[in-house]
Amino acid sequence: MNFSIHSREFITFLLDSLQDGIMIVDGNGKLIYGNRAILKLLERDKESITNTPFPDFIQDKRLKAFFTLDGEKKEEEYTANGRHLLLKYFPYQGRDGIYNHIFILRDITEIKDSQSQLLEEKMSLDMIEDLLAHAYEGFALVDKEGRIVKWNYHKLLGIKEEDAIGKHVTEVIENTRLHLVVKTGKKEIRDIQRIQGHDMVANRVPIIRGGEIIGAVGAVLFKDASDVREMAKELIELENKINEYKGEIERLQDSRYTFNSIITQNPKMEYLKKLGRTAARSNSTVLILGESGTGKELFAQAIHKASYRKFGPFIPINCAAIPKELLESELFGYEAGAFTGARKEGKPGKFELANGGTIFLDEIGDMPLEMQVKLLRVLEEKEFERVGGNKKITLDARIIAATNEKIEEAVEKGKFREDLYYRLNVINIDIPPLRDRKEDIPLLCDHLIEYLSKELNTDKKKIDERTMEILMEYHWPGNVRELRNVLERAITLSSQKLILPNHLPERLVKNKMEIKDGERVYPLKEVVAEAEKEAIIAALNQAKGNKTLAAESLGIHRTALYRKMEKYNIDY
Repeated sequence: MNFSIHSREFITFLLDSLQDGIMIVDGNGKLIYGNRAILKLLERDKESITNTPFPDFIQDKRLKAFFTLDGEKKEEEYTANGRHLLLKYFPYQGRDGIYNHIFILRDITEIKDSQSQLLEEKMSLDMIEDLLAHAYEGFALVDKEGRIVKWNYHKLLGIKEEDAIGKHVTEVIENTRLHLVVKTGKKEIRDIQRIQGHDMVANRVPIIRGGEIIGAVGAVLFKDASDVREMAKELIELENKINEYKGEIERLQDSRYTFNSIITQNPKMEYLKKLGRTAARSNSTVLILGESGTGKELFAQAIHKASYRKFGPFIPINCAAIPKELLESELFGYEAGAFTGARKEGKPGKFELANGGTIFLDEIGDMPLEMQVKLLRVLEEKEFERVGGNKKITLDARIIAATNEKIEEAVEKGKFREDLYYRLNVINIDIPPLRDRKEDIPLLCDHLIEYLSKELNTDKKKIDERTMEILMEYHWPGNVRELRNVLERAITLSSQKLILPNHLPERLVKNKMEIKDGERVYPLKEVVAEAEKEAIIAALNQAKGNKTLAAESLGIHRTALYRKMEKYNIDY
C-alpha cells in the first residue's frame, strides 16, 4: 500500500515536471488529473478546473472544440495570439476495462518561429543571391580567411564556380583587394581594378556580424571604365531633358497666387474671396470684371489653385495683345504647313496646352467678333480643331475670362456677342477699384514693401505718416498695379529707412496739394495716361531698352508695348 502511494506521488511528480500539458478525463466526463503545464497552457488555476465541468473551463471556443470524448485518436495544430500548440487526444483502456481520455498539449511556438525565421532567412538569401547575380557584372563572396565561398564571375572571367570555391581570392582574381578588405574592415567603393587588360569599376564591402568581420563581398559594377563615361553622358542628357520638361511644366503651371495672396479687410473683397472659393469647387465658367490693375489674374490664379485642377496647367492669354490674324492659331494651334511661316511640325494651341487645367482669357472684351463665334462653339461643343487640321480635340479645361471693359455696354453696342456673354457669365466676380476700398491701402503697402524689398535686395523701409496721407488721398486710377509701381519707385529712390513724400511721383504730391487748396483735380484719363507713361519709361530703363523684357515686367505683350510707346511718343 505504501509502495502504491509512493508510486502515485512519484508519477505525479514526474508528470508535473514535464513541459507538455497532460489532462486525463474519466469515462464519465470528469476531469481526474491535470499537470502544472496544462494549467499554464490553458491559463487557468487548479481550483477553476476542478470546480468547473469539463470542458467548460476552456474559454477559447476553437480550442474547446478539440476537447471532445469521441473515442477517436486525433492530432491538430492550434494557433492564436502568437502561440502555436500541438494538440493530441487518444482514449486509454485500463486493466479494469474502464476507458479514460488523455489530452496532451505541447507548446511549439519556438519551433514554429525558428522554422519561419529559417524560411525567411533562406528566402532573403535567395533574393540577395538573385539580386547579386543580376545587378552586377560579377561578384565574389569570401570568408574571413579570404577564401571564396560564393562565385559568379563565370561570364566575366570564364572561371566556373566549382573551380573557384575554396581557393584564396588572390589565386583567382587578378589585382584583387578583397582579402585586404577582410583585414581592414573598410569598404572600397567605385575602385578601378585592372582585370585581363580592362579597367573595371568594383565595390568591396566587409560583412560584419556581432561586431566581428566574417567575410567580404566584391562586385564589378562596370566591366570597362568607359561604360561609366558613357553612362555619365546619358545621365547628363537625361538630366537636361528632365530640366527642360520641368521648366515647361513650371511654365504651364505658372500660377503662384492663392486666396491668401489677396490682401484685404474690405467686406466686399472678403465676399468675393468667399465667392471665388465656392466657384473653385465647381467647373463653371467664371467672368471676372474690374478696372486695369485691380487683380483679375490674381483672382483667376487663386481659383485655379483652390480647384481640383490645381496640379494641371494654368494658361493665361491676353486677347488684346495678340494680333487678330494670329489669335486663332494661338488659341487652337495649327497643323504642319497650315500657313506660311508655320512650324514644320505644327504647334499646339493654348486650349490644347490647358487640358487638365485652367485657361485664363484676359481682356476678352477686345476679342474680334469673328473669334467670338469660334470661341462660343468651342465652349458649347467642348471640342475644337487645330488650324489646317480636321482631327477633333476634346476640351478638358476650366474657362476663366476677364475684362476691364463695361461688357454689358459692349453687348448693347454690338461689339460683344450677347450669347457668348451669357455663356461666360455663369459666375460673376466684379472687383472694386482701389479708390473704393482705401482701408486696404496700409495693408497692401506693408505687404508690397516686404515683397519688393526682397526682390530689390534692399532693407525693408517704412512709410512716413505724411506719405501715407498722400497715398490714402490719391484716387489710384491704375489701382493695385499703380500702387506697386509707386512703391517700387519710392524704395529705389529712398536712401534712408523712411519713404518720404519727395520719393513719390509728382502727380501724387500735386493731387494732395490740389485737394488741400480746393482746386480741380486732373481728369481721370489724363492721370491714368501719365501713370502708364511713367511705368513704361521705368520698365524700359530697368530693361536697358530691351522691349521684350520691358513688356514682360509690365505684364503686356510686346506688340501692345509698341502701340503704347507710339501713343505716348516714347522714343527709346
